Amino acid sequence: MEFVEVLASRIRRNFFNETFRRHAAWGLVVLSLVGSLVKEQWPLPDSYLNNKKNVLNVYFVKVSWGWTFLCLLPFIALTSYVATRSLSAVFRRLGALLVGTMIWFTCTKFFMAIENATGTCYNSSVVLEIRPEYTDKRLCITNGGFWDGFDISGHSFLLPYCTLMILEEVVAAHFVRFEKSWQRHLINILTLSLAFLVLVWIFMFFCTAIYFHDFSQKLLGTSSGILGWYVTYKQWYLTPYSPGLPLRSTTKEGKRGYSK
Repeated sequence: MEFVEVLASRIRRNFFNETFRRHAAWGLVVLSLVGSLVKEQWPLPDSYLNNKKNVLNVYFVKVSWGWTFLCLLPFIALTSYVATRSLSAVFRRLGALLVGTMIWFTCTKFFMAIENATGTCYNSSVVLEIRPEYTDKRLCITNGGFWDGFDISGHSFLLPYCTLMILEEVVAAHFVRFEKSWQRHLINILTLSLAFLVLVWIFMFFCTAIYFHDFSQKLLGTSSGILGWYVTYKQWYLTPYSPGLPLRSTTKEGKRGYSK
């Protein structure tokens, strides 16, 4: 457990810190632009990473919101309760996960609707013979066709959004004093888990940029993810009628205070 505590402490100090959090959004934009440039100008040969059945994609990226939700739920609950000793404050902060779920669901459905509205059904990706009897993607694919529409990158949307949300929430651990050993052990394990998720999300986001989608599709996806984070954590959560921001500082009296 001592090794876990030392490692978690180093990750919080060197990775989950204010500097990294403040520059993360621009860093993700740069990754997307560089990856898209590589795809357009110096396309890479097929590899395990652009196989949609690779382990990271199947077991992590495709359920990225589920993993993010699963790890942030106890993290937010524990840091909020230790800081405030108030169940109402805990439930208020957990509202950020409900908001995140709504953003994920709404954007995903919107992207699917755009692809369905702009698409055409063909015999296959090789034989581009139109099948006009199918005007819906699901029916087209079910009947052996290939649907070609404007496919806004869901990975380019969700992976940045999950990354930025994690970075916003984990900063709270810097300002909470965990007096019980089980609390320290749990927060250390959650810190390592969230750090692992962030590394996977960023890596797979870059893989999406260099292997998949057109530039405009990735640009719209990435912009949507960053916009979802900005509207919530940089705008709405500053207001009283919101889940509020995670812990950002400690008051002069030594009490643990939340940013308003």
